[in-house]
Amino acid sequence: MQHVRPVQTRTAFVGAVFFLSGAAALVYQIAWQRLLFTSFGVDIESVTIVVSTFMCGLGLGAIAGGALADRYASRLLILFALCELGIGLFGLVSVPVIRALGEVFATSPRAVVATVNFGALLIPTSLMGATLPILVTDMVRRQGGVGVSIGTLYFINTFGAASGALALGIGLFAVLELPQAIAAAALVNFTVASGAMLLAWSER
Repeated sequence: MQHVRPVQTRTAFVGAVFFLSGAAALVYQIAWQRLLFTSFGVDIESVTIVVSTFMCGLGLGAIAGGALADRYASRLLILFALCELGIGLFGLVSVPVIRALGEVFATSPRAVVATVNFGALLIPTSLMGATLPILVTDMVRRQGGVGVSIGTLYFINTFGAASGALALGIGLFAVLELPQAIAAAALVNFTVASGAMLLAWSER
């Protein structure tokens, strides 16, 4: 029983930070979409470009995250913290970067717009995608059960994402401008990164 309680506490902590990570990710997705739509227009092609870019980055990040988790199996929480830190840092500079790209490429052909969007969001979305396989590997190493670990973390992250979208739609946009909402999401990333780093340090 004494061994089970620390494991349960650790699992709850990891779940909490991953919930917050998912919430921040959806804030970014919605806010970045609005910034890109302002720069490049709102039509079916623009929506397709933005959503496809986001999903592609998540997929590439998941592949990279799995490879990194296998290579640095003893530093999984640190890897996760670094991903969150990178997402937050990009979030802080994302507004001027996206607006500057819009000013330069707003009238460019669709292929150029798609390439620009992909390049702008590739790093942060890849970091977002990498977090799931990293934490799954960490949970499997400590508790076993690949299916349970994937299902649990994916549920937590998705629930966090839904909560972030809901909070943004009914609350944050009522009191915050886009840059402020993105800054709030970055603060969440930094908090999550700090928590993961502290947990990693405590387990050394």
